[in-house]
Amino acid sequence: MGRGIFDRPIAHRGLHDRAQGIIENSRSAFERAIEHGFAIECDVQLTRDGVPVVFHDDRLDRLTGLSGFVRDISSDQLLKTPLLDSATGDCPQTFGQLLEQVAGRTLLQVELKHQEPEKTRPLAATAVANVSRYAGPLCFESFDPYLLIEARRAGYQGQLGIITENYTATGEDYEWLKPFDRVALRHLLHFPMSRFDFLSVDKEALTLPAVRLFRALGKPVTSWTIRSTEQANAALAHADQIVFEGYLPASA
Repeated sequence: MGRGIFDRPIAHRGLHDRAQGIIENSRSAFERAIEHGFAIECDVQLTRDGVPVVFHDDRLDRLTGLSGFVRDISSDQLLKTPLLDSATGDCPQTFGQLLEQVAGRTLLQVELKHQEPEKTRPLAATAVANVSRYAGPLCFESFDPYLLIEARRAGYQGQLGIITENYTATGEDYEWLKPFDRVALRHLLHFPMSRFDFLSVDKEALTLPAVRLFRALGKPVTSWTIRSTEQANAALAHADQIVFEGYLPASA
């Protein structure tokens, strides 16, 4: 099974270690991943003023100590706010700043975060515009198939991936999903519209029939989030590459 562009393990939100003051999705975490020879997974979403920033959580609290949502803060304020526990005082970056930092030195696997419906098209269009002159290896992915559709509509010609899981969980992140949505996402029924090129799959969902089918048809599969050699070995029986954190794979 071909790995496509995924020729090395992928550091989840960079090679971060909060105990050492290296915070996820930070400049330091990305630089450390590059130094160790790994690819990088990261997250992009929009601020109140429509600027794409590299930040995972919907809320600001855990990573900055501020209250509220990323979508409700201005980029000026966010980009001046240090990430909690950062040893170097790293602040969040814009997507453009991340591209300047990495400058083609390793693969970027960029998750476009699920947005409010009215921001789906702006996020996709803005992210695609940011990479229009980027020469390094890069792919976009999302849990939201509509973001893949909008990225193509915005003219993106590179690799697009769907992120998927079992969709059996409950809680705040799943409140927007109706029963049919869960079925459609679990079984990748959106493929005729999303036309994804690869899959990024929760390690607990690698044996879903749809995942196995698309991999058999030649779609590369990355598996998240791998936290040990044992988990990596189990995942690589059904996937082509790992997205890892909390340990160092034996070889890049």
